[in-house]
Amino acid sequence: MEGFGPRVVFTIPGTNIAVTETVTVTWFIMGLLALFSYFATRHFDKVPKKFQNFVEVLVEAVYNLTRQTMGENKMSFAPYMGTILIFLAIANIAGLFGLRPPTADVNTTLGLATITFFMIHLSGIKSKGIGGYLKGFLEPFPLLLPLNVIGELATPISLGFRLFGNIVGGFIIMNLLYGALGALSAKLGIMVPIFQAGIPAPLHIYFDLFAGILQSFIFTMLTMVFVAMAMD
Repeated sequence: MEGFGPRVVFTIPGTNIAVTETVTVTWFIMGLLALFSYFATRHFDKVPKKFQNFVEVLVEAVYNLTRQTMGENKMSFAPYMGTILIFLAIANIAGLFGLRPPTADVNTTLGLATITFFMIHLSGIKSKGIGGYLKGFLEPFPLLLPLNVIGELATPISLGFRLFGNIVGGFIIMNLLYGALGALSAKLGIMVPIFQAGIPAPLHIYFDLFAGILQSFIFTMLTMVFVAMAMD
């Protein structure tokens, strides 16, 4: 694809199925998380050492966040919430390492938002029963049924596009900045694009690191809040 869309990295032999940069970076992040999970849980000591301390602090932080946001009776959601939080944090800061963030592709963000959508409603049905769940669409009075349905259908769209918009916005700004600095170097007759070396660094810290981690936290928090509300 041209422009700011994800590039096609390769085509699966014998087929016309194109594998994009979004998919390959996602696979890479999944591989990193799988390796981290394996080595983090391979050996546990009664007296924690440095790496085990880090893992235990990370797990405890996720469980505390889930407990405070969703309640003690919904702690079974903690593993998923921790996974999605860590995955999004790594995906959003991929730009720091010269990779295209998977969350700069609307297919990724809408896919994750769709998972949240089904989790919300399936959890609501499991908690309240089908009758109690459907009754919630008639509250506070039946005339609001169309608005309640529209509001529920809008949830995955707002979740997906909020994350996508923030990440792709920073991605586009950084690409435009690199292009402008490269053009400036060429205009001044400098063969080495020296302006691209240090000037973008502060913006990388904001768009990739700060905004990336913040957006992953917001997406996870909204997921927890919506699921908890559907069950209560």
